[in-house]
Amino acid sequence: MTFETLPLKQSRMPRWRKPVIALVLLGVVGGGWTVLHHAKDDAAPASAAHDEGKDGKKDKIEVYELAGSDVAAVEARALAVSLPLSGSLVPVSQATIKAKVSGQVHESAPREGMAVSAGQVLTRIDQADPQARLKQQQAQLDEAQARLALAQKNEGNSQALLRQQYISQNSYDSTANAVELARANVKAAAAQVELARIALNDSTIRAPFSGIISKRHVQAGEKVAPDMPVYTIVNLAELVLEAQVPSTEIPRVKVGQDVQFQVDGFQRRPFHGKVARINPTTEAGSRAMLVYVSVANADGALRGGMFAKGSIVTEKSAVMPLVPLAALRKHEGKDVVFKVEQNKVVAQPVAIGLRSEDEGYAEVTGGLEQGSQVIVAKLENVKPGDKVKLPAAPAGGATPNKAAMLAKQD
Repeated sequence: MTFETLPLKQSRMPRWRKPVIALVLLGVVGGGWTVLHHAKDDAAPASAAHDEGKDGKKDKIEVYELAGSDVAAVEARALAVSLPLSGSLVPVSQATIKAKVSGQVHESAPREGMAVSAGQVLTRIDQADPQARLKQQQAQLDEAQARLALAQKNEGNSQALLRQQYISQNSYDSTANAVELARANVKAAAAQVELARIALNDSTIRAPFSGIISKRHVQAGEKVAPDMPVYTIVNLAELVLEAQVPSTEIPRVKVGQDVQFQVDGFQRRPFHGKVARINPTTEAGSRAMLVYVSVANADGALRGGMFAKGSIVTEKSAVMPLVPLAALRKHEGKDVVFKVEQNKVVAQPVAIGLRSEDEGYAEVTGGLEQGSQVIVAKLENVKPGDKVKLPAAPAGGATPNKAAMLAKQD
């Protein structure tokens, strides 16, 4: 029996699959080599750092470089706590002059805005009627004086006759009584003469005090009557600032406290005054109280009716070190500041006195001295013990916050 071996049928792989498999294998091998290579590179610095630590060398310490706005120098000066206020300026001396007699205006020379002195003639009213009335009253006075003289002469004769008993006592008393009546008539006539003279003087209207004409109410040729306004005069040497203060803040206000304010048109010029009076009652509606501030105005720059805005200095400290409020921090319930000492941040406890939110400063009663550098910026990464580098001092040696204040003043 003969056996024949049949040839096995071989399955052939498509030709396009071989290159694809080769590329996949190459990618796997290359990725593994890259991972191993990076692992070696990352381990090398750590090993080097570990070896460096073993050799006794220190690790590199990070130093924070601070900007000029991050630090401030502690300065020593007085700190003031203020209360804002606003109001209008009113002249202390102002008057509306009115006519006391009737008549036609002959002269009315001064005009609005002109300065006048005390006693200067402002208006002259027709004097014909007052002069005639004065002459009439003077004549009546002369007549009364003549009657008095006659009565006194009769009294003398009656007294001589009474001594010789030619007349009775009653006759003499009648003569003496006539003298008393004549004397009373003289006094009444003299009073009428004085009234007529006053009316004549009132026809000439004069300035009661030195000041500036605010309003001229009459013109030459017009006729005036008693109590009719003629001129309004104001004296700007002293003004009063009438400002409203909330009644809740009144306990902080005292007579004699300093007041600083500004007015429109003089933004760069500060004005000063002192609290002179405090109204005892509140204003209806606003529930505020009026505070009267005396303001000297020697140069006449301020005018009546100007609106002023400023503040009352309610408290003022002695000259003490001041720290910005932004530098204060709380640590274990205590006030501390981050002080820069020998380029190192130190948590320095401080005792705080008077605070001023308006100025942004607080009085330091203990823990800091003038010239100390403190951090005012909220830097989250900077902590006590960190090394820092202060900014270079500005030209002229001014500290950063002092230079900022000088720039603000300019």
